[in-house]
Amino acid sequence: MIGAENRENFVARFGDLYEHSPWIVDAAWPQAPFDSAQAFIEATSRIVREAPSDRQKALVKAHPELARKFGFDPDLGALSASEQEGAGLDRLTEAEFLSFRALNDAYQARFEMPFVICVRRATKERIRQEIERRLEQTPEAELAEALDQIDQIALLRLKDKTGS
Repeated sequence: MIGAENRENFVARFGDLYEHSPWIVDAAWPQAPFDSAQAFIEATSRIVREAPSDRQKALVKAHPELARKFGFDPDLGALSASEQEGAGLDRLTEAEFLSFRALNDAYQARFEMPFVICVRRATKERIRQEIERRLEQTPEAELAEALDQIDQIALLRLKDKTGS
């Protein structure tokens, strides 16, 4: 069972599942306890999908840009830093960094949000391929895909917290 005796403790424990967006977990609290990590993420996913599009986009924008030079992003949360390090994004060659920089800039220009992918389920090569592929999507399809990726990130973070 995943829950807490009160809302404050619930949000304190799980509020960082969604990058800088504890409002999602707060909105899920009335549905707690959850039988599984998957049930919890299904509930939070519904909350996000039912939110206005500006709130959805704000959630995506709360995520850090991938492959930034480490040490230069004061908003990079500890969980995101660890996840990016695990994918090798903190050890890019200069050529790889410049390639990611160009792709991130193109993505930002097209969609006005950072590229989001569950880096724990990807290699740096797959991440590069996905940016290229997703640059061809419509803004609506890309927002939906970014939200799906955010759910995957949150699920893995939740499993880490609960040991499930």
